[in-house]
Amino acid sequence: MKWLSFSQLPVFARLLLVMAAVLTAPVPVEAELQGLSETEMSSIDGAGIGLVLENFKFSHGTDESDASGEQARIFRIGGIKSTDGRDVDITVNHLYIAGANSNYGETLGPVNLGRLLNPWKIDVVDGNDIGIADKAVLEFAASAMVNSDQGYDCMDSGAGPGSGTCSSRPASAGYIGERADIGMQMNVAVGDDRSANINIHAKSAVIDGSYLRLWGDNDRRQMVGQFKLNFYSPELSINACAQDGSTCGSRILMSNFALELAIGNQLQPVFFDVDGSGNFVVEVAAIRRPQPGEIGADGLRGGSDADAWDFYESYYTNPEFRSNLKIGNFSVGDRDFGSARVQGMLIQHLNIKTRDLSQ
Repeated sequence: MKWLSFSQLPVFARLLLVMAAVLTAPVPVEAELQGLSETEMSSIDGAGIGLVLENFKFSHGTDESDASGEQARIFRIGGIKSTDGRDVDITVNHLYIAGANSNYGETLGPVNLGRLLNPWKIDVVDGNDIGIADKAVLEFAASAMVNSDQGYDCMDSGAGPGSGTCSSRPASAGYIGERADIGMQMNVAVGDDRSANINIHAKSAVIDGSYLRLWGDNDRRQMVGQFKLNFYSPELSINACAQDGSTCGSRILMSNFALELAIGNQLQPVFFDVDGSGNFVVEVAAIRRPQPGEIGADGLRGGSDADAWDFYESYYTNPEFRSNLKIGNFSVGDRDFGSARVQGMLIQHLNIKTRDLSQ
């Protein structure tokens, strides 16, 4: 067996390891046991692991300058080459997850992630219950969506109960809520040019209804899965600034941003693999073509093979298989481009393969 050093790993692999290190790094946590009402107790079934992070705040930034005046970089992605052969260095100067009204990461306060009645979950579920026949499925899930008469509007930071399908509550005068401000400031250096500083911020973000499901495929002997990402934010912004932060370019501002991304499903899961060169491969295989005679010339069920017709009917009409993107308003600086929408996008085939550009 040949072992690779960190610098020899593909860029995508390095990024995953860095993210895993950040997410698993020790974080000071304050917790206490709290009593539950009879109503709360009756809704707990004892299955899986529920996660609720109360008064949570995460902030990562570079250390103070060292003795020589050089700034220490503790979150750095290297080993990348530009097309003209120059070294590319990505330094994350600030990464934060905090409470609402953080002023783009300047004023960080706590936030709750998950609710006791609707926590984030790690569970092994019966695949037969979610359309994956005869499989045990490992599921990582954020708080689930709820009925609109019980939930909160996913976008409105002042929403009240009964206004929408999100379980996570917005912040109020007396409660920190379960919607986080999330942001990242990074410097992208190409050779000696360190002028590219990119800032990304999302206000009062909600990921309710998101999940990752993983299981094994017997035929291909690979790990397969489903990935659903719901991301709602009343404001998502991107801009570039000078390295010292003194001047910034025009801000790209997307208000009422809603992304509902579905990659893989019961009929067409996503496959994960590593090829012979050590690069990651993510594939959503094309749905199988109907055999001659399976679908009638008129396209109706009566003149078709019933099982085949039902298969394709389910594939093309199930809204859970489709992705949506909605932007209430899109602007760049003082230029307003109005709203944008991509509705009902179906991923019929996808093949992503990482490559090590340094080779």
